[in-house]
Amino acid sequence: MSIVHKATLTPTKKEIFGAWLSTQAWCEGDLTGTIGSYRFDDPAGRVGIECVLLEVGDSVVHLPVSYRESPLDGAEEFLMATTEHSALGTRYVYDACADPVAVRALLTAALTGATQEPMDVYDQGRLVERRETVVTATGTGSWPRNAVPHFDGVTIRSHGADSRVEAGSFMVVVKRLVDGADADGAESIEVTWPDGAGALVGVRHL
Repeated sequence: MSIVHKATLTPTKKEIFGAWLSTQAWCEGDLTGTIGSYRFDDPAGRVGIECVLLEVGDSVVHLPVSYRESPLDGAEEFLMATTEHSALGTRYVYDACADPVAVRALLTAALTGATQEPMDVYDQGRLVERRETVVTATGTGSWPRNAVPHFDGVTIRSHGADSRVEAGSFMVVVKRLVDGADADGAESIEVTWPDGAGALVGVRHL
C-alpha cells in the first residue's frame, strides 16, 4: 500500500519536474501536463517512490523520482529540488535512478512480477480516499521476493533518455523518453496508460 498524504507542496511537483526537465539535453519542449503515475513501496517505509508519466511537448516522459526526509549521501548532482510538504515537512526530491532504495524497488518488481501499489490518501492520519490510477505497472518475472539479491549502492553507467544503472549483478534500464521501443531487459516492468503501453523498465544480469 502506498500512502499519499492530502497535503500541499511548495514548490509543486509540476514546478520541480518542469525545472529539472528543462536542464536535460534529451528532453525537448515544455511540460504541459501529468498523465498519471505508479508507485512501489520502500519496505522500510522511509522513502517515497513514484514513477510519473508527463506530457512534454509532443512526447511522453517517464520520470522515476524518490522522496526522502534527509539528503542522500553522494547523490548531490541527482537532487532535483527540496520541497516543503505540509504534512511531512522538508522533502528531498531525487532522480530515482541514483537512489538505491528506489532502484531496488524497481528491480524487485520486474523480477517478481509485482504490480503497482494502490494509492491510499490520508488526511491527518485518517484514510479518506483510495485513489484510482490511470497508469498501471506490472513486472514480468516470477522470482520469489526473498531470492532478489541485496546490493549496497548503484552506479549510473549512462544518464539520458535511456538510463542504465548497475545494481549489484544486474543492469536496470529506465526509459525516460517514451518512443515506442521497449526498455532492454530479460524481465521488465510493463506500464499502460490511456494512450499507450510499453516496457519502461528493463532488467538483465550483467
